[in-house]
Amino acid sequence: MVAFELAVQDAHGLDVAARLEVDRIELCSALPLGGVTPSLGFIEAAVATPGIPPVHVLVRPRPGGFDYSPAEVATTLADVRHALAAGASGVVVGGVREGRVDLDLIGRIADTGAEVTFHRAFDTLADSGAALDDLVKLGVRRILTSAGAARVADALPALSALVTAAAGRIEIMAGGGIRPDAVTAVVATGVQAVHASAKRLIPDAVTVSLGTAAPAGGAGRETTDGDEAVRMLDALRRPA
Repeated sequence: MVAFELAVQDAHGLDVAARLEVDRIELCSALPLGGVTPSLGFIEAAVATPGIPPVHVLVRPRPGGFDYSPAEVATTLADVRHALAAGASGVVVGGVREGRVDLDLIGRIADTGAEVTFHRAFDTLADSGAALDDLVKLGVRRILTSAGAARVADALPALSALVTAAAGRIEIMAGGGIRPDAVTAVVATGVQAVHASAKRLIPDAVTVSLGTAAPAGGAGRETTDGDEAVRMLDALRRPA
C-alpha cells in the first residue's frame, strides 16, 4: 500500500494526523516559506500526542536555498540530534554543495542512525540521476520530490523515470501541490509514498505589520484541513 505522509505545522494538524491514522507526519514550522525546523517544544508535544504516527522532523535552519554555511551546518546537526533525542522517528533534511548533494552534511546526518528523508532540495539539482545514486550510497531512506516541477502532477513521466532509476534501492515519495484528484495518476507512477500538507487558510489578521512577509491585515494563517486529508486518504485507499 502507498503510504501517506502529512505535513503538520500546528497542534490542530497533530490532532488530524492522530484521528485519521495517517502513516507518517513531517513536523515543521512556517510551511508558507517552504518549512523550517519546528521548536523543540513542538517536537516533544508531537511525540507525546496519543495515537500519533511516526514523527519525522524537518530540519532546515532557514528559508531560501540549501547551500549552507559552516554555522548553518552546525545548527542543522545540533537540531537533528535534539529531534532524535526528543523521540522523533526520523528527520527530513537537504543540503547542496556546488550544485550536487552535500555529501558531508547528509553523510554526517545518516551516520546518526536516523531514518533520513532528503527533501525537495532534490528538485533543485540538475543531475537527478547522480543525486539519486549519491543518496543511495549515503544510506538515505527516501527522497521527497516533485520531479523538478512546481506541481508533481505536471511531471508524471519524470516521476515515473525516477521510480525506475531508484529500482527499489531508495523510496521515492511524491510531493508538491498534490490534491485528491491527482492522487490516482501520481500513484500510477509507482511511488511508494505521497506527501501533502492538505491545508486551508484561517482568517486571523493582525492590526500591525510583523515583518515583510506578515503585513498588517494579512489574509490569515494556514492549518491542516481535515476534510482535505480525508479525501487524500480515500483516494489512496480506493481500489484500483
